[in-house]
Amino acid sequence: MHKLIKEAKEAGRSLLENEANSLLKEFSLPVIDCYLTSTPEEAVAAAEELGYPVVMKVVSSQIIHKSEAGGVKLNLKTAEEVQKAYQEIIQNAKAFNPKAQVEGILVTPYLPDGTEVIIGMTTDPQFGPVMMFGLGGIFVEVFKDVSFKLAPLSIEEAREMIKNVKGYTILQGVRGQKAKYTEGLADALVKLSQLVTANPEIKEIDLNPVVVFEDSIAILDARILL
Repeated sequence: MHKLIKEAKEAGRSLLENEANSLLKEFSLPVIDCYLTSTPEEAVAAAEELGYPVVMKVVSSQIIHKSEAGGVKLNLKTAEEVQKAYQEIIQNAKAFNPKAQVEGILVTPYLPDGTEVIIGMTTDPQFGPVMMFGLGGIFVEVFKDVSFKLAPLSIEEAREMIKNVKGYTILQGVRGQKAKYTEGLADALVKLSQLVTANPEIKEIDLNPVVVFEDSIAILDARILL
């Protein structure tokens, strides 16, 4: 059993976001740099190390949907904004769930706009780990435009998953936009399927959003449930 999973199970919780990022990184998945900070001063130091603008997020196993709890602040451009955001996130988290144990505040870079997609995995009681891919935002919420395949995936199966969603034309580039890096997405799907096959204790993974650019992809938010 992986050390991070073992520690989380012993503590009776799922992986924290910084732990999820570490595990994804071990499988060469493109997570963005992040620092877990425990004071406003540490958050400012992290922001200066990463370079502005930054994103800040609460880290707590009792707060799964961070945005709903007011636990996310985007596009912070100065040390003053980071300090203020730190205090606000802590206050919001306590108001949302007074019993929540806050492990710290995660500081990550704020990336320019790309196309948002979702990559995930759920465990089917009969078939085991099932991989999921879909375009993000309205495509998932309104159109339920997703495709599924059993893990582990070959690169051909991963490419097929991506082509199977109705929104695939958006990734190919529409209205003068350049095509997005779908080969990087396929590679990420394969690597994630290898991660879940190697770690059967994982019940569910939600990488949302994953941002796709013309020549790269970046996982902005990771949730791994045990």
